[in-house]
Amino acid sequence: MTELDVFRHTPMLDPALHVWGWQIIVYLFLGGLTAGVMIIAGLQKEPVSRAARLFIFIAPLALSLGMLALFLDLEYKLHVFRFYTALRVTSPMSWGSWILLLIYPVTLLLGFRPGDRLRKINVALGAMLGAYTGVLLATLNARAVWSSLFLAPLFLASGFSAAAALAMLLPVTEEERDRFRRWDVIAMATEAVVLALFFLDLVSAGGARGRAAAALFFGGPYTAVFWSLVVIAGMAVPLLIERIESRRRIPIVLAPLLVLIGGLSLRWIFVLAGQSAL
Repeated sequence: MTELDVFRHTPMLDPALHVWGWQIIVYLFLGGLTAGVMIIAGLQKEPVSRAARLFIFIAPLALSLGMLALFLDLEYKLHVFRFYTALRVTSPMSWGSWILLLIYPVTLLLGFRPGDRLRKINVALGAMLGAYTGVLLATLNARAVWSSLFLAPLFLASGFSAAAALAMLLPVTEEERDRFRRWDVIAMATEAVVLALFFLDLVSAGGARGRAAAALFFGGPYTAVFWSLVVIAGMAVPLLIERIESRRRIPIVLAPLLVLIGGLSLRWIFVLAGQSAL
């Protein structure tokens, strides 16, 4: 008798197998952070402090680290140049590749030669990049957690919030810090609203698969980490601390750090949860 062993490793057929690991999580976080930096730098008309003027240079640095993580995730690393041999209009990955390439000259030009036109371009490209990090997951609608179009505005708001939090950690003027704080509060409030809409979309329009996906965060395996790291530590507590800080004028570094941790945790949980069940 002949014995035949078959070892199947098809992640889309075996939900327990993970397609994406830490590299994609880091890439999504740093990509969102880059987008937020570009938008904030573009919205600043006349930065006073040296840190605020140089803030835009964080964008190409963060993006480079994110693309390094993405490169490490590639199975065939020598084929990376093929992303730039064609532009496929219907492919979000193709659009994203070209957006990433455009960010370097646009951000560096704004850093060395600031002007209103370059500011507008940075805001536009930053918004496209921030939304793209969510679209990248949303297009893979075979996974219920990733099937909602609310992922794009959710990741955009989260990236803007992370960039505003990072700006508050820099040696900026009190006026600039107040501005970054206000922007962070608006971004976190927007993120909370979009997050609620995301779950409503899963439950109402996702059918049985959507309800099963939402259950991962409401009583399922990701409930504790999601609500503790993303909702409470990443949004609720920073909102409370920044409210106190705005009244007492006492800089508190805890709030920005929690926002950054919450932004990273959001992507970590969503990437893993999307691969937990169909």
